[in-house]
Amino acid sequence: MPSDDDSQSPPPEPSKVGSALHNRNFRLFASGQAISQTGTWMQYTAMAWLTYELGHSTFVLGLVAFAGQIPTFFLAPVAGVLSDRFNRRSALLALQYLALLQAAMLSALVWTRQINQWEIIAFSLVLGIINAFEVPLRHAFLVDMIDDRKELPSAIAINSSVVNGSRLIGPFVGGLLLATLGEAFCFLVNAFTYVPVIIGLFMMRNLASPAPTANIEMRDGIRDGFRYVCGFPPIYALLLFMCLVSVMGMQGSVVLPAVVEDLVHAGPDLYGAMTGATGVGAILAGVYLAYRSSIAGLGSRIVLAGVVYGGGMLLFTWATAAWGMLAILAVTGFSLMLIKAGGNIVLQTIVDEEMRGRVMSFYTMAVLGTAPAGSLIAGTIAQYYGPMASITVSGICCLVGSVAFAWMLPNLQKLAAPKLEQNGMMPPLGDPLESLTEQPLPQREKQ
Repeated sequence: MPSDDDSQSPPPEPSKVGSALHNRNFRLFASGQAISQTGTWMQYTAMAWLTYELGHSTFVLGLVAFAGQIPTFFLAPVAGVLSDRFNRRSALLALQYLALLQAAMLSALVWTRQINQWEIIAFSLVLGIINAFEVPLRHAFLVDMIDDRKELPSAIAINSSVVNGSRLIGPFVGGLLLATLGEAFCFLVNAFTYVPVIIGLFMMRNLASPAPTANIEMRDGIRDGFRYVCGFPPIYALLLFMCLVSVMGMQGSVVLPAVVEDLVHAGPDLYGAMTGATGVGAILAGVYLAYRSSIAGLGSRIVLAGVVYGGGMLLFTWATAAWGMLAILAVTGFSLMLIKAGGNIVLQTIVDEEMRGRVMSFYTMAVLGTAPAGSLIAGTIAQYYGPMASITVSGICCLVGSVAFAWMLPNLQKLAAPKLEQNGMMPPLGDPLESLTEQPLPQREKQ
């Protein structure tokens, strides 16, 4: 865990924002993801709206979200082992084809008006299974596309900005299409957005080829990954904190359609704007992380982001004007992405290369796989006590978790210091408990 005391650090080198974009392969990846993720968020927006329109049940809204996220909890560890064993590009290509097919089929069913809530849940489950394999693969694949390991934080920050820029554009465009052309068109457009990703993956050349973990059995690989994570407190404590935020931070997004329609008495255009406001904050968080020249001080920023996120959720329950809600969602979106992307950067900095895929699978479980519990909790509380009660519970839990993580942070920094020194992230002289200097990431040897 990076130390927060950088008062004795030498002046940092100028930050190379977007330095990862010097790599042709990463440019192809980022541009394809920008289009594909936009389409994915259009589908999420349309699925949530269509589900509520068909039954006006916040419980079913939570169930749809649950179906889309629960596969990650069970399948992400499998994806992590596969990521460390097989060619990541080939696996990603296969997953893009499957995602395209499910979006096209969903569009056809809605277009012929042969869709109901349970079929939407089934399609959400299929997309969740695809994402359970794709997300940890995509995170581990970042290091294969860059030539210099010091560009990895830039690649992670840019990837987060791309994903969350789509979170801004996708719901906004999705809301407009919902109001004009309907849900089926949203799903059809999403199917076409997978094509640029497929083309980009085919065009990549000279990818890094990390030595796979030879002849590893699936059960042994999962067990070894679990032992590795549990044996290093800075990793598992950070994962547990992100898990808490994901579980209890789902309330706002899950019940947002009910807030818009039942409390604000607005339509899909405001729903898209509110979801997009979260994306604005997330983009700004990605830009902030890209401007940072090192990971020094990132731990305290993650704690502060947790406090702001929890407080923002509580403040949202008191807001009455739409503009106030939009502003709060932008701030909470910034905080949430700082926790997720900042945690990703820390994890990928201290992890051993042979465990990268498996640690990223546990990261995916913490961020996405545990969220289904939050979706069901959110939907159930909203069903019986109202959507604002659900959001209040979210805010209180996130505040308590942030305080607990802040209490553990100094000890976690001390435990992480030897690993950071080993990876070239702090000077080898002196006490390893000294504050980190703004050291660049180590150069990776080409293979």
